[in-house]
Amino acid sequence: MTGAVGSEVEVLVVGAGPTGLTMAGQFARYGVRVRLVDRALDRVHESRALAVQPRTLEVLAGLGVTEEMVAAGNRAVRLTLHAGRWQRSVPLFDLGLSDTAYPYLLFLSQAETERLLGERLVAVGVTVERGVELVGLERTDRAAIATLRDRDGRVQHVSARYVVGCDGAHSAVRQFAGIGFEGGAYPQTFVLADLEIDGVQPGAAHAFLAGRGMLFLFPLGRPATWRLLAMRPADDPTPPGAPVHLAGVQALADAYADGALRLHDPVWATNFRLHHRAATAYRAGPVFLAGDAAHIHSPAGAQGMNTGIQDAVNLGWKLARALHADADPALLDSYQAERAPVGRMVLRFSDRAFTVATSTNPLVRFSRTRIAPALLPAVLAPRFVRATAFRTVAQLAIRYRRSPLSTEGPHAPRTGPRAGDRLPDVPPADGGSLHRLTAAPGWHLLLCGPPQGWPAREIADLTRRRRGQLTAHQLAGLDGVAPRAGAEVLRRLGVGPDAHASYLIRPDGHIGYRAGGTDLTGLRAYLVRWLGAYCL
Repeated sequence: MTGAVGSEVEVLVVGAGPTGLTMAGQFARYGVRVRLVDRALDRVHESRALAVQPRTLEVLAGLGVTEEMVAAGNRAVRLTLHAGRWQRSVPLFDLGLSDTAYPYLLFLSQAETERLLGERLVAVGVTVERGVELVGLERTDRAAIATLRDRDGRVQHVSARYVVGCDGAHSAVRQFAGIGFEGGAYPQTFVLADLEIDGVQPGAAHAFLAGRGMLFLFPLGRPATWRLLAMRPADDPTPPGAPVHLAGVQALADAYADGALRLHDPVWATNFRLHHRAATAYRAGPVFLAGDAAHIHSPAGAQGMNTGIQDAVNLGWKLARALHADADPALLDSYQAERAPVGRMVLRFSDRAFTVATSTNPLVRFSRTRIAPALLPAVLAPRFVRATAFRTVAQLAIRYRRSPLSTEGPHAPRTGPRAGDRLPDVPPADGGSLHRLTAAPGWHLLLCGPPQGWPAREIADLTRRRRGQLTAHQLAGLDGVAPRAGAEVLRRLGVGPDAHASYLIRPDGHIGYRAGGTDLTGLRAYLVRWLGAYCL
């Protein structure tokens, strides 16, 4: 091994896209010594991913960037479907999102998302080391030795307790770790362009349904007003690497929209192919994968970037905890147990949606251009159907009930969220935001019911022994007892006004443990396992 020996770090993050930036931000919150490297000399300035889901806005709130993202993005968007002369406008999220402060799909360029995340990292003292490439990786039982090469050819060896690969579909971390990446490529070639368009209603997303496939227009704002996504005809020989010219994109748009659109002033355009692949494992010893390094799929449903960011939020606090000597080794195993099923679900969802949108099978084409326009209004009419669909796409329905971290204690409430579920929020007007109450890093214990029923000394002892890691909050339905809470808070948790229940909230906003009554025996055992023996 040659080259300079770099200083040791606790975590090395490779790749500074949205996933890597979020990962590094998580480590900064927990005081972890982290290095963030990326072989690119600059962040992306194209739009790429452009929709941020409600759950992603929730998990990024802890990094202090969500409100800036909302201010910079467009949240008042509807989807207009076009099929010949037929046209129908449908809402993007209007039901089923009453338990979040962000009940909308936010249209925001990935370039803006990366800019805001990067500025936040700089504010907390973490910089992206650009022009630095991972060219080697060796694993031991307790660490990894990464070989880095900078833009000037200098080589450095860095010892890291953990390495996280957030370096995309062609992940060097994944390849050096020997982790497989199974799946394939779709046969179609697509065109992606950021540009100006005349002849289309501003502020809405548009989908043009045709026998050859679908053309999508998304309101972008910056670096151009519109993002265009269209499939080239099956017999089009254009290779993915060929340059894209405005005249060719205009011809493609004419074929989908019958000449109703005039394209001009392109900022950026490219041909590309889509893949659907998943890593065979999310971990190899001290090496972990997140985001596109672990799963790639079609952009249908705007799930990709959002899933990667939530991978980072799930893994970040676990690695921070694992750096303590008394951490249960099973904690890190829970990352794959929780996130791999989510990755597989997103792959299935996006693959089915992609097939419906692009298939040239005569039956699918007929369904897309004739049956779907006629039935879609009726399908979306029932409130329950719309609410279920919106919650799924919004990623608010993701839960980890089968995780080893999810425990239902004795006499748990019959209704309300269960262990493994996301903690629902309550808008401030309804009694106090649960997410703001639990926003600080660490675990949060919600004690529901009249305060006089709880063993105050025992609770004080639990929090004192885990100061900085565990915070207790008293929730009661009586006015004046707990200003942040009220009857609506308890109702959403499934707790009656005079009943007692405890909810232990993980650092990523999911429920780890819940039980009814005021006996804390089960809670104490849970804390001993996952937060360490100092909870005895």
